[in-house]
Amino acid sequence: MNYQNVTVAGSGVLGSQIAYQTAFKGFHVSVYDMNQEAVEKAKERIEKLKTRYQKDLKATEQEVNQAYSRISFHSDLEKAVENADFVIEAVPEVIEIKTEFYNKLGKAAPEKTIFATNSSTLLPSQFAEATGRPEKFLALHFANEIWKNNTAEVMKHPGTDEGVFKDVIEFAKSIGMVALPLHKEQPGYILNSLLVPLLDAAEKLLVNDVADVETIDKTWMIATGAPNGPFAILDIVGITTAYNVVKDKANKTGDPMYEKLAKFLKEEYLDKGKLGVETGEGFYKYPNPAFLEPDFLK
Repeated sequence: MNYQNVTVAGSGVLGSQIAYQTAFKGFHVSVYDMNQEAVEKAKERIEKLKTRYQKDLKATEQEVNQAYSRISFHSDLEKAVENADFVIEAVPEVIEIKTEFYNKLGKAAPEKTIFATNSSTLLPSQFAEATGRPEKFLALHFANEIWKNNTAEVMKHPGTDEGVFKDVIEFAKSIGMVALPLHKEQPGYILNSLLVPLLDAAEKLLVNDVADVETIDKTWMIATGAPNGPFAILDIVGITTAYNVVKDKANKTGDPMYEKLAKFLKEEYLDKGKLGVETGEGFYKYPNPAFLEPDFLK
């Protein structure tokens, strides 16, 4: 396993974290996004991670600056992947967008390059053919705030080469993750097989006017001892991702409940710029959300 040059395609919340964590562990990282505006946002996002690493990991100023210096930014895909040993895709959770991206990536990347999708809900076999190199393709899924919540689910599809599977497990360890191998494809992997039903249930309770955000979170936190309730988790994940997942379910199932929920998230949150922690407001207001107040659980 010799992945020295890593490209991260897609620089949203998680893509930026993956890029910075990988650079922090000594790899050369190219960040790719579709236009210059998205690239500038990526720079801002990654700059902000420096203070989190200093606070949470007690990293020195020199360490966080050195990590940043190992990252280059690109809006030209061919340039971003010209030396890539490994590409981690973190583009939006929309089948058409990912398929189109893999068609382009397969043509642009060197023959040696291994591809991984960071999709949290879609399966690698859905895109294996589009990559043009199914044996060199699998899933590598991270949890949000990866420098603290350092899980890396490595999931192969039936056509993944066993050596590639093992190499990606080793890579995950080399960037400070706890590697979690999945030997069969599973929608939602391990983490989201457990987490998504919880978030789903919470969103339905809210949209059906059963209880408000704070009451639902409070219930979960008191009853289970969890540090965060489902809506605090959704704010961290980002409400855009939550909306994409719900919209996909609405399209697949035609269930009016998911259609109602998608409409609610779009009109009450996305359209108002309330995207979660990143924009300073989602279900809670940041940096001082109500669930962190001392008497929230009383």
